[in-house]
Amino acid sequence: MVEALQAAVLAVLPDVVLTTERAGAELVLHTGREGLVALMLRLRDTPGLEFAQCMDICGVDWPERPERFDVVYNLLSLTLNHRLRVVVPAGEATPVPSVAGIWPSATWFERETWDMYGVVFEGLSDLRRLLTDYGFEGHPLRKDFPLSGHVELRYDEERKQVVYEPVSLTQDFRSFDFLSPWEAMTTLPGDEKVHLNRVEGPKP
Repeated sequence: MVEALQAAVLAVLPDVVLTTERAGAELVLHTGREGLVALMLRLRDTPGLEFAQCMDICGVDWPERPERFDVVYNLLSLTLNHRLRVVVPAGEATPVPSVAGIWPSATWFERETWDMYGVVFEGLSDLRRLLTDYGFEGHPLRKDFPLSGHVELRYDEERKQVVYEPVSLTQDFRSFDFLSPWEAMTTLPGDEKVHLNRVEGPKP
């Protein structure tokens, strides 16, 4: 099935770069930002491809790269039962063309990718945060974002409202024991009573 899909894609888009993942079970198309909308239209409208659904858009962060992000589009042809992953590189200052005009559901996915990674989508009419709170600073799925975050919130009973404060972790929670219970326990409860119930064997 993957070989047939690969041949169909190359017949329509002979210049694209295709790779396979998961031991050849998934087909991945690598392309640039330029011409992305036209490419997606051909993937959707060409007979034999017919990727009518954009199932998901997500991001991958590679901090060591000049263009540190990959924007990943997961497409589905329900008619032909084909799946295709499209990967587009992007930087912090290089917007990616929005595909919301092709698949309206992409609006939600692009907002999520902007919120989590900070990738800007050019032409998206509703570029607002989706999962984080209003006024949130930073993008939490970037690999340089601290695991504990920058602020924490709680409900203040006296003020009767949610308040934001700098993160303050109690020192007790910073003490980690990496031994499993089976490695850390050298004696088990009841070991001290073993000798009381021991049946002595016959003496020679």
